Amino acid sequence: MPIQISAQYVKELRLKTGAGMMDCKKALQESEGDFDKAVENLRKKGLASASKKAGRRTTEGIIESYIHAGSKIGVMVEINCETDFVARRSEFQELSRNIAMQIAACPLVEYVDIESIPTNIVKQEKSIEMSKEDIVNKPEKVRKQIVEGRINKKLSELSLLSQPFIRNPDITIRDLINQNISLMGENIQVKRFVRFLLGEGSEQSRQHFSEEVANMIKS
Repeated sequence: MPIQISAQYVKELRLKTGAGMMDCKKALQESEGDFDKAVENLRKKGLASASKKAGRRTTEGIIESYIHAGSKIGVMVEINCETDFVARRSEFQELSRNIAMQIAACPLVEYVDIESIPTNIVKQEKSIEMSKEDIVNKPEKVRKQIVEGRINKKLSELSLLSQPFIRNPDITIRDLINQNISLMGENIQVKRFVRFLLGEGSEQSRQHFSEEVANMIKS
């Protein structure tokens, strides 16, 4: 006989994962009330669900904008879904807002995902890393392993979907989108984005404004 799960416990799991109420209740029953295990199981199911929807066409959506306090940094991002009905849902609009704020807070991010990074950029980064003095005298196999690790880290820094979500660093932006795909039942994709920074070109200004955004979000 399934164990009894309180409605509050189910609600907490739903808020954390974005899964449906019945799915959350079932996950908690299957994990015998183990919250972390239930989260893990739902994420696995959510990711599988998102993967099945990934090939669907996304011709609807919204263009979200975010202007940081002081009007010195701004973001525009296009988030696509399958239907206008989902595009008008408050959850979809909240997701779009969160992604826009994430972009504002991540000055190193230049591409939607790692797959979008041009091959010539990857080759250039590999060439630079292979020539660095701290590994030049190491065995070839070791050098390649070190470079591979550094390149993966660099590409992740450039990729929006690889970023830890600023409101919950335990998940990435990709995880956040997959949770919303599971919640809303449609494919959701970040199409493109652009960041505007007053006096762009100053690295000090970039760091200053990204810290301001992060601090504002935490407050």
